[in-house]
Amino acid sequence: METAIPGRLTLSPNTVFNPKPGEKQALCKGPCTNRGILMAISTTGPGKGAGVLEKPVIERTTPGRESEFDLRKSRKIAPPYRVILHNDNFNKREYVVQVLMKVIPGMTLDNAVNIMQEAHYNGLAVVIICAQADAEEHCMQLRGNGLLSSIEPASGGC
Repeated sequence: METAIPGRLTLSPNTVFNPKPGEKQALCKGPCTNRGILMAISTTGPGKGAGVLEKPVIERTTPGRESEFDLRKSRKIAPPYRVILHNDNFNKREYVVQVLMKVIPGMTLDNAVNIMQEAHYNGLAVVIICAQADAEEHCMQLRGNGLLSSIEPASGGC
């Protein structure tokens, strides 16, 4: 009884795969459908049996394509920046809370109140730590709504 698969080797149950020593044999015959990885097997020297299978050799067949790990390693991560809210004697506390919630994505009422109180009592408060471009945008939006704000590099990360 033979097993036939279109585009593959035709084998019978009693067929032994026995290539010559040192030969590498592709696992598919004709055009391979898996273009990402080509697996091959190699055989060892003469001995009893049909040869010993070694660990599969994985070769890249897509030139120029990097793994996700390589991309993360090579991609430079922009240093984080702090957006700082400064206390002022002009804006009401409720207004500051409203602006924080409007300008900063995901800002909750509780966080906005805590930031406002910290700025009020300590003179300044960190609003958010983010990429420089985002920090500049948040700072400009806070200023556009009449609040005093600035940005600075966040030494030590988030």
